Order: sequence, then C-alpha cells, then structure tokens
Amino acid sequence: MRKKWRQKWQRLDERKKDNLRDLAFISPSIMGVSVFFIVPFFVIVYYSLINNPIRHEFVFLNNFIALFKNSAFTTAAKNTAVFSLIAVPLAVVLSFLLAQMLESRIPLKSQFRTFFLSPMMVPVASVVLIWQVLFSNNGTLNDFLSLFGMEKIDWLKSQYAQVVVVTLFLWKNLGYNMILFMAALNNIPKELIEVADMDGASPLFKFKNIIVRYLSPTILFVTILSLINSFKVFREVYLLTGEYPVESLYMLQHFMNNTFKALDYQKLSAAAVLMALVMVVIIALLFVFEDKLGKDVEG
Repeated sequence: MRKKWRQKWQRLDERKKDNLRDLAFISPSIMGVSVFFIVPFFVIVYYSLINNPIRHEFVFLNNFIALFKNSAFTTAAKNTAVFSLIAVPLAVVLSFLLAQMLESRIPLKSQFRTFFLSPMMVPVASVVLIWQVLFSNNGTLNDFLSLFGMEKIDWLKSQYAQVVVVTLFLWKNLGYNMILFMAALNNIPKELIEVADMDGASPLFKFKNIIVRYLSPTILFVTILSLINSFKVFREVYLLTGEYPVESLYMLQHFMNNTFKALDYQKLSAAAVLMALVMVVIIALLFVFEDKLGKDVEG
C-alpha cells in the first residue's frame, strides 16, 4: 500500500515538474504578448473612457458619442466598410476559382501559378511605384486610352480611385489565398467525388455538398485573412496618395494616423476599441457560419 502511494506521489511530482518546465519555456512568449499586446490594449480601453491623459476624469461613453459625431471618422468608417465589403468577397471567390482552374488540366499551369504568386515577392514600395506609373494622370493607362480618343483621367483622384486600390489589393493577395485553396482541394477525399460521379450527381450538387463543406475551414481562414488585410490597405493608399487622399480613399487608418499626430488620444483610443469590437463580432459570426456549414464533415 505504501509503495502504491509512493509511486502516486512520484508521478504527481513528475507532473508538477513537467508543468513548471513547460511554463518556464513559454513564459518569455507570455511576457512578450502581455507587454506588447494585452497591457497596451487595456491602456487603450482606459484612455477611451477618460477625458484627457492629465486629469483622468472618467467620462464613460462620451468619447464614443463624440466619435460618431465626427465627420472625418464617419467618412473613414464608411470607406473602410465599403472597401472591405467589395474586396474581401472578391478575394475569396476569385482565389477559389483560380485554385479550381489550376487544379484542372490546362496548358501553362506552372506559368500561371508563378504569375499569381509573384506579387508576394515584390516589395510594397515597388508595387506602389508600378501603380503610380499605370494610373497617374500621365500614366500608361491614360496613354493607351488616348489612342481611342478618350480624355485623360486622374484615376487616384477620381470616382474610380477605390477601384484602383481594390485592383491593387486583389493583385497582391490572390496568390497566397489561391495556394491555401489548392492545398485544401487536394485534401478532399477523391472517393467521395468518384461515388458522386457514379451516382450521377450534378456538378452543382458536388460543389455544394462536398467541395464547399470540406473547404469550409479554409474559406473561414481565407476570409479572416483577407478581412485583416483589407483593414491594412492604408499602407498602399498612403504611399499612393499621402496623408489626405481623395475622400473615397480616406480610410480608418488615415483617421487614426492623423488623430495620433494631433495627440488626441481619447478619440484615437475610442476609434481603436470600436474597430476591435467590430472585428471581433465579424470574426465570431464567421466562426458560427463555418461551424454550421462544416459540422457534417468534422472528424
């Protein structure tokens, strides 16, 4: 009996030592995440609820109310929402169609794959330079259109400005999304497709009940990745147009950048908290949708 208890205590001691060893290994990562992400987030939440960083008077939701009354914020929020609603679905659907195309037997498959992956190897500054050459007032596209007698368009300052940025976003992100979908397509059990073919299933039935269901985790991941990248398009827009672009290209990141330069920490913090909440809600809804879509193929 004593021997059994001794062995049990030894196992518990070994388990504690293993837990302490694991904790020691991951503690640097935990400290880094806490210092650079968790603590700053709570600091931002605190700043969004006070009137200024000197007096520290608690004002609750006054900063958020003032934010919605700010025309610059509402314009930036509307432009960012419109851009994401257009760019994200296009990035998901087009990359999926490209993956399907490259999985079939077509000529020059490797060349197509290289073409769509090449933007990942090009620095952002070089990409922006190419877009400026193409879409500036005296750019290549206007020179081409002038051959047909069309007047010049300053694309980055016109009503087509957001179309230019959406095109840039797609060109930059389609390749990586396409690779993710190609990997997921290769993991679909071929037996299911063969059985469906033998039963005379239509292409629509196979797409809806086999391909989409097995690709649901990848669709979720690509959608979240594209959504995050759409909120980060400020970098390209800033390099193309500067701090104060045409109204349709004034994004949330422009608003936050300019607010930071004005040292308006309360407005900046309120905008950051609101943006984080919106992202959390959207991603939670995507997880719920994916869970309902792909639960039949789990395991």
